[in-house]
Amino acid sequence: MQTIMDTTVVNSVAHLIQLSVAPVFLLAAVAGLLNVFVGRLVRIIDKIDKLNFAEEKKRTYDPSFTSTQKVKERKSFLLKRLKTTNYAIALSTSAGLMVALVIVTMFLSAMMKFDNATLISTFFILAMIFLISSLLLFLKEISYTTYFAKK
Repeated sequence: MQTIMDTTVVNSVAHLIQLSVAPVFLLAAVAGLLNVFVGRLVRIIDKIDKLNFAEEKKRTYDPSFTSTQKVKERKSFLLKRLKTTNYAIALSTSAGLMVALVIVTMFLSAMMKFDNATLISTFFILAMIFLISSLLLFLKEISYTTYFAKK
């Protein structure tokens, strides 16, 4: 037999789960972005590896071989893209961490009966700042790619 107290607890937990659904979707979106960023990072690393392998192969046949200016520029450009993508990944990961902290803090504040709206809001605002920053870096990385393709 269920008492009024049991129903209140169940309703409270159900409400808390409803509130945490939106941040969970945001967490899934951040995971999707990370997947895209890592995919781009892998392609950049592959391009750098191909350039290095080609240079090493040429050095085996000709020890006096030196890289052309064009190859040096390409490597420099790829390293710029690599750094930008790494920063975007770090910021997206930080955004995901902040969203996870929002969810945990919501549950802990409900379970331990303390009001921590300020902390939850702070985590959420930080998550949005990190997410926006990572997206801006992603735009920067894309602009690098299109700039070099036009050259």
